Amino acid sequence: MADDQMDIDEPLEAVPPATGGEKSKKFQIKKWTAVAFWSWDIAVENCAICRNHIMEPCIQCQPNAMTDTDNECVAAWGTCNHAFHLHCINKWLLTRNACPLDNKTWQFAKYGK
Repeated sequence: MADDQMDIDEPLEAVPPATGGEKSKKFQIKKWTAVAFWSWDIAVENCAICRNHIMEPCIQCQPNAMTDTDNECVAAWGTCNHAFHLHCINKWLLTRNACPLDNKTWQFAKYGK
């Protein structure tokens, strides 16, 4: 690198050399801008039952999605941390009380958007 200087808004005061066993500071943080990203705590973002994205309506709600805006299609999480549409997993549980992905006994952990 030909230019070892950083671009800064204001000149920094000179830092006196460290004495004893202390190391001198190379730089001082003036401003910190943090950026955060989020994602679901699930490996797959699709409902394994209907294959739709978990935040989109399930196949049961799709025909009514344009006319019935009050009825939301919500996601449901099991204690195994797998997520499905609430309508899909409720229909699944009528025939079998196990998670469709890992075959463990299904227990609701939470549901909602």
